[in-house]
Amino acid sequence: MAVALNRLMRSAAVAAVAYSPVSRSLSTLEKKTDVIFPASLAHMGSPARRDPGSRNVQWVFLGCPGVGKGTYASRLSQLIGVPHIATGDLVREELASSGPLAKELNEIVNQGKLVSDEIIISLLSKRLENAEAKGESGFILDGFPRTIRQAEILEEVTDIDLVINLKLREDILLAKCLGRRICSKCGGNFNVASIDIKGENGRPGIYMAPLLPPEQCASKLVTRSDDTEKVVKERLRVYHDQSQPVEEFYRSRGKLLEFDLPGGIPESWPKLLQALNLEDPDGKRSAAA
Repeated sequence: MAVALNRLMRSAAVAAVAYSPVSRSLSTLEKKTDVIFPASLAHMGSPARRDPGSRNVQWVFLGCPGVGKGTYASRLSQLIGVPHIATGDLVREELASSGPLAKELNEIVNQGKLVSDEIIISLLSKRLENAEAKGESGFILDGFPRTIRQAEILEEVTDIDLVINLKLREDILLAKCLGRRICSKCGGNFNVASIDIKGENGRPGIYMAPLLPPEQCASKLVTRSDDTEKVVKERLRVYHDQSQPVEEFYRSRGKLLEFDLPGGIPESWPKLLQALNLEDPDGKRSAAA
């Protein structure tokens, strides 16, 4: 498998990535291994495979920037006990580390462009190597793949069981992105946008309450440097141009689950669980906090 990955990446003219780390980390995810699904997925009607086997689920979250991929992927990660790997977090960690890629990444992010395949695969490879060392099994990928080329590389080395495509109107996405805030002390993520759009012309209304910080964080909120209207609109344009074909890639393979968010977390989380035939016994993850 490692040889196949190297050959594929060379043929795609990937010259800037160290091949061996990618090969080692991804080669541990055997392509023909069956999946261990939670008992509640035994009768699942989604495209995911259901046969018992020797590894945990390998899922992907797709969706425009700001749609909430990280929120729902993180909650599912906790619920079914697999790692949540967000490439956006990997990029931000590299930016904060002042590592060799930090300057290049800073320019890319501030211009609203997509990070190159070479950089993303390098960062993902490092994360998967760390997961292997800790004995982790399975994953929920958030933010990868974003291009057909990335999807093809991923398909060469492992089976993706299910791809969950979160969808939300673009005007709401813009409002959500502009409302994002981060606590400069604890790193918590919040959103000050209050969205209340009435239904009209056959389109349903949608309400999304703000996700406000606790008192100790209220005075320490900062806005991400790339969350300006100009940059957000450019990110959405780039996503539509380059990432939407990935949806068709997985749709043609019978692995795409389309999910229109009906509202905020309290409205959307139970319906997402229903679509996945999952249960949250404690009900704790349905809270907005």
